[in-house]
Amino acid sequence: MRILLIGAGGVGAAFASIAARRDFFEQIVIADYDASRAEKAAAQDDRYAAAQVDASSQESVAALVREHGITHVMNAVDPVFNMSIFNGAYDAGADYLDMAMSLSKPHPESPYEKTGVKLGDEQFAVAGQWESAGRLALVGIGVEPGLSDVFARYAADHLFSEIDELGTRDGANLVVTDDDGNEIFAPSFSMWTTIEECLNPPVIWQDGEWHTTAPFSEPEVFDFPEGIGPVECVNVEHEEVLLMPRWVDCKRATFKYGLGDEFINILKVLNTLGLDRTEKVRVKGVEVSPRDVVAAVLPDPATVGPRMKGKTCAGLWVTGTAKDGEPRSTYLYHVVDNEQTMAEYGHQCVVWQTAINPVVALELLAKGTWSGAGVLGPEAFDAVPFLDLLTAYGSPWGQLELDTV
Repeated sequence: MRILLIGAGGVGAAFASIAARRDFFEQIVIADYDASRAEKAAAQDDRYAAAQVDASSQESVAALVREHGITHVMNAVDPVFNMSIFNGAYDAGADYLDMAMSLSKPHPESPYEKTGVKLGDEQFAVAGQWESAGRLALVGIGVEPGLSDVFARYAADHLFSEIDELGTRDGANLVVTDDDGNEIFAPSFSMWTTIEECLNPPVIWQDGEWHTTAPFSEPEVFDFPEGIGPVECVNVEHEEVLLMPRWVDCKRATFKYGLGDEFINILKVLNTLGLDRTEKVRVKGVEVSPRDVVAAVLPDPATVGPRMKGKTCAGLWVTGTAKDGEPRSTYLYHVVDNEQTMAEYGHQCVVWQTAINPVVALELLAKGTWSGAGVLGPEAFDAVPFLDLLTAYGSPWGQLELDTV
């Protein structure tokens, strides 16, 4: 297996550090628009090489694939570049993986009731071409989406006979401080992507169809395990809701994220001021995207690890009927401590938790444990080998039984 990793930012660099401890691949070419960043990530392993790439150019991606004999393209950049990388991989004959799917476009008349272009629609539209070519595009294989989707497959196969709701619930107790120890606002993940998913209309799967609701709707307090505790979670647009119902029977699918009042207020202000826009505006003779500016002035998520404390939890709350016919409510989860990932890998916990899942998936593909053709989500594969290998990597998952109402 020869992998082209596009993106050497927080998640890409963490991916490289995790993969360096495994032996399932022949080479990883780490490519970034910033050649020095790619070189830094590639310096840690003799099997790594660095390259420069324009992720917005389908031709640039295809050329790198051909030049290095790549078999699998791993997309680790913001999803605004998904289709150029996705299409470039296809053009050059490589398989493809990403951690977030092609972008959505809200319904022009009823954005908070009806779906427009949904997350992943552009990729699923050409699924037949990938299948006919005998090629695999494994989409949404980060942590969220990704691990939660693996949990959905596991719950359907081993825990439940009938599923009422697949409810992804993510929360954390992470705190970032400045040099004087004062708590500061510093997102632990790409601010560009966070704005996109939090301000778009959230999608809900209900009784056989998708519909939308208002951002930050249906707040609920979820008690997260391993010391994180209660966190208020709200509806956010996310790929799980678009992926899970394609392969797992359920009456309802939701995604709720523990953002916190401060973060929600900041996002609302950005929206009010138009600073969430991606369309470029002219400022003193220079054209810039307001959202790009916001992302640029905030701390790079890859750099906040040394000043961050706490844990992050990604998981899936499943309710329905157990295999024995009794009501069941189960939370399948994965908790990562920032202190641990910083000490062992030098990467903060959120990007590390995102990066470990595609490494696990690629190892399963390399060994032939997972195989397939077309545009497929993690739900399309057997969950047990994935969860077993995740544990073997030293990052076990958990299962918590909750009271049924």
